[in-house]
Amino acid sequence: QVQLVESGGGSVQAGGSLRLSCSASGYTDTYDAMGWFRQVPGKEREGVASLWTDGVIPNYAPAVKGRFTVSLDTAKNTLYLQMNNLKPEDTATYYCAAGRPQSINGGNWSPAANYWGKGTLVTVSS
Repeated sequence: QVQLVESGGGSVQAGGSLRLSCSASGYTDTYDAMGWFRQVPGKEREGVASLWTDGVIPNYAPAVKGRFTVSLDTAKNTLYLQMNNLKPEDTATYYCAAGRPQSINGGNWSPAANYWGKGTLVTVSS
């Protein structure tokens, strides 16, 4: 099993920044990709940013490209999401995920991730 614990969510005004962290523990050799997803009540969960754990090119949803940066500290088994120039439409619960997708496109995985954190809420006010 893999445990994922997110932190760093909070409230910020539009134009501000936040950094999310996701600490992974357990059988961390059972996945080769990690990523961030977000969900607003009443809508489907959507991919935000992902990368392969070997460090190859990260993948971003068009809505966040140029504003968000995903990175991985392999020594700490911790995934980060630096979010800059936040907009009210970025308000959501952000989830960390890990798994073995065959493909990642625009932040979305196929097949879906095997492991999920419980999420951290990000609120951006205008």
